[in-house]
Amino acid sequence: QVQLVESGGGLVQAGDSLRLSCAASGRSFSSYVMGWFRQAPGKEREFVAAINWSGGSTAYLNSVKGRFTISRDNAKNTVFLQMNTLKPEDTAVYYCAADLRTLGIATKDYEYDYWGQGTQVTVSS
Repeated sequence: QVQLVESGGGLVQAGDSLRLSCAASGRSFSSYVMGWFRQAPGKEREFVAAINWSGGSTAYLNSVKGRFTISRDNAKNTVFLQMNTLKPEDTAVYYCAADLRTLGIATKDYEYDYWGQGTQVTVSS
């Protein structure tokens, strides 16, 4: 069983930055693929970013490339999402997820085994 706890969400203005954190339980964190997804009201959950076990491989939603950066600290069992130049369309609940099976990197929600409870990010114009 893996527990994921997100933090760092909030209300910001367009152009501001936020850093989301996701603390994970489990002794094998360094082997997990970790991802961030988001869901806006009335929309389906969408992939935002993912990172492989070592941090050497990452993937991003096209609309966040160059603005968001995913990283991880395996010593602290934590994954981060640095979000810069936020836009109103980034408003959503952001979820952290852990994939225990994929060897490379995962961008589909069905590939992930465990999910956090989510943290709200609201960007005002």
